[in-house]
Amino acid sequence: MLPLEGITVVSLEQAVAAPFASRQLADLGARVIKVERPITGDFARGYDTTVKGMSSHFVWLNRSKESLSLDLKQPEAKEVLEKVIAKADVFIQNLAPGAIDRLGFSPEELKEKYPHLIICSISGYGSFGPYTMKKAYDLLIQCEAGAVSVTGTEDTPSKTGMSIADIAAGMYAYSGILTALLTRHKTGKGTIMEVSMLEALGEWMGYPMYYSGYGGTEPKRTGARHATIFPYGPFQAGDQKLVFLGIQNEREWVQFCQQVIRQPDLANDSRFDSNSKRVENSDTLITIIHQVFETLTSDEIIDRLEEAKIANARLNTVKDFINHPQLKARNRWKEVNSPVGPIQALIPPVTFDSIDNVMNPIPKVGEHTEEIMEELGIDAETIIKCKTSFV
Repeated sequence: MLPLEGITVVSLEQAVAAPFASRQLADLGARVIKVERPITGDFARGYDTTVKGMSSHFVWLNRSKESLSLDLKQPEAKEVLEKVIAKADVFIQNLAPGAIDRLGFSPEELKEKYPHLIICSISGYGSFGPYTMKKAYDLLIQCEAGAVSVTGTEDTPSKTGMSIADIAAGMYAYSGILTALLTRHKTGKGTIMEVSMLEALGEWMGYPMYYSGYGGTEPKRTGARHATIFPYGPFQAGDQKLVFLGIQNEREWVQFCQQVIRQPDLANDSRFDSNSKRVENSDTLITIIHQVFETLTSDEIIDRLEEAKIANARLNTVKDFINHPQLKARNRWKEVNSPVGPIQALIPPVTFDSIDNVMNPIPKVGEHTEEIMEELGIDAETIIKCKTSFV
């Protein structure tokens, strides 16, 4: 039996954060009913057409779900949604601020009607406060949370290449829902919970927050280097390829000097005999390291680092990652069906010894509408009558 088998999740979702949370639940066996607008569906379906004509975001976030297409401007559609929610264990929504209340499905009303229900709202800034109604996209939350200020080079603040604010909010929603399900198992009662993207990403900003708040200075933007540890980051080899390495402690620093750059006396040099001194004198130390590395290929440097048991990596492209030998050796890829045929997907990262994750097809817009309505006991005549509204 799958861990969440028998749990029904209704998700009035769009874009990234809520679909990311609900897909994690679907991976563990929950039945996830994704409520979409008619015809176009979740607007993330239209972000691009790179996956055989489908959006890369949508393919990533929406396998193993049932698509129920509802025009929630229609009173009949609201009645259908009410019936679906009444039979659900979890309700998730990440509509625009205030939209869920205007539709008549506020968390407070739902809790009063369905005491067993776990209600999760995901938003940019939370349900109250001066920023509540402010539009929130991933880049903007990265800016507001200070993440962009500590990412990039000295001259160019940068966002990350992934939607980290959305992903952080989705992960906290997922773990919060699991916590609420465990609590309900003990108490029999549901709960209202909310996750804001700002607060989720704020948790990830812990180190720079304490560094700045108590240290009095902001962490410097250092590109792929580390603001407070050295040597840590990219170094160019003689074949013009980058090798990344990280020294974590004084023992590794001694090994680096002895076995990698082969200058053992440097380990006790008063300019470099502690991490703080190495950070302070990093420009001088970079020159010394580069003088050695420019005589070696990237493979030779990595061999020396491996021998010295010092953490290292090559700079992979995304395609390099797709073809990573470790993923291949661990059989981390699986085919998932979709409206455009089979698509390769990564198996979820938590590996159980006795549980296989669900990796069912990606749905078409409204693919399961009739099936769900019939299950709810809505008669065929009503379904036909409402098709123009619902599908």
